[in-house]
Amino acid sequence: MRFLLTDEQREFGRSLDALLTAADTPAVLRAWAAGDHGPGRALWGRLGDAGVFALAVPGAYGGVGPLPVETAVACVELGRHAVPGPVAETLAAGALLAGAGGTAADEWLPGIASGTAVVSLTLEGYGPYAPDADAADAVFTVTGDALRLAPGPGEPSASADPARRLFRPEPGGAPVAKGPAVRAAARAAGDRAAFATAALALGCGEELLRATVAYVKQRTQFGVPVGSFQAVKHRLADTLLGLEFARPLLYGAAVELASGPCGPRAGTEPGRASSGAGAEAPAESAEASPGAGAAVATSPGAGAAVAAAKVAAGEAGYAAARTALQLHGAIGYTEELDLAWWLRRARPLRDAWGTPSACRARVLAG
Repeated sequence: MRFLLTDEQREFGRSLDALLTAADTPAVLRAWAAGDHGPGRALWGRLGDAGVFALAVPGAYGGVGPLPVETAVACVELGRHAVPGPVAETLAAGALLAGAGGTAADEWLPGIASGTAVVSLTLEGYGPYAPDADAADAVFTVTGDALRLAPGPGEPSASADPARRLFRPEPGGAPVAKGPAVRAAARAAGDRAAFATAALALGCGEELLRATVAYVKQRTQFGVPVGSFQAVKHRLADTLLGLEFARPLLYGAAVELASGPCGPRAGTEPGRASSGAGAEAPAESAEASPGAGAAVATSPGAGAAVAAAKVAAGEAGYAAARTALQLHGAIGYTEELDLAWWLRRARPLRDAWGTPSACRARVLAG
């Protein structure tokens, strides 16, 4: 078994990087924060055309997933470019609706896969707020064993990230699915949301570090670049180590998510974990893809692996933000500096879909 990304997976990441670089995401972020979702929805559609959201949707509904490693590759790039919108929530909705089945899955999963549907959600145990509910086509809520479509986005709440607004969905709404399958699907969706958020946090931290390294090479003090000072080098090295230690945990969690209760998903070759880090994943077959109403099966250790990845990536991304703020000096606070959008995003990503303390408790519980 290989533990490196394949050439195809790396090329997928490079293609997304090129797409997002050309999209001028800082301008998209500013428009999104101001309430203009048009540029963000247009970018969302291009990401759908690139296959990003299809990675979380089973083949029975027009997707190609679930493919956790490719999802991690995509979300790291989306985090590096600070793509606005409920990315993690829409990806998690793929697991939620596929597991719950019924008419809601038939209605919404094809749109999620194609990128034409933006979805936010709330799950019990993860807080009452749905990110970017005002821009979503649907907001799903799970209480007990009932999956509901919220009648409206609800009232907004304060958020540290103006381009990631929080809403408490309006109560009510007729159940679109009920039963034990909903509970199982909600657990899977919570893991997928935490996993995607970890990848977004890792990408956010990488961009913060890249921008900071570039800045300290240019800024001079006493006639030399401040990046030549030992204290600055040590701070940057510590930040890099945190990000690099989080990366294998993220892809290790992807391997766990790609594995069923008894090992690799059906349809993989012996000795290879389907969609594992560097595994040469075979094309999805109809038999390998979960059918209507089938919960996404994962290994027993997937939840703890996701929690470990989430706490490591979230803390590393937040540490990168603190380093960037300090080494940029006072300009790190300014609205004009594009980096401010990444600085504001790091802490919300650290705490979303599992705070560090909650994730550590889950790791200890196994």
